[in-house]
Amino acid sequence: MARTNMYRTLPYQGGDPRTVAEVVNNAMNGKTNNTGTITLPSSGGGGGGSTATYTVNDERAGFDSVILFMPLSNVSAGKLASIFVSARNKGNFVVTYNNSGSTDIELAYIILG
Repeated sequence: MARTNMYRTLPYQGGDPRTVAEVVNNAMNGKTNNTGTITLPSSGGGGGGSTATYTVNDERAGFDSVILFMPLSNVSAGKLASIFVSARNKGNFVVTYNNSGSTDIELAYIILG
């Protein structure tokens, strides 16, 4: 998992008005700390149709989280229909996918909840 977006958060006891305004304005503009990227490895072969799983360790994930994917390439977009989250746990989630083909699947994801 690659976490590239790390926006400022508030300390639990609050913050000065300028910091609060910055955090709230960023959140209202969609700048939140709940995104990441993954690369699902291919089997390296051409045909087949084997199913594989990939565990994403992310401390923001939980049992009730909703995980949404966005393909980052044309090949990934073609595989999106066969990709789903098969398990959600505290601190990780499991992605199940069809790993046939010779190209890795690159996805961005967002975790809600």
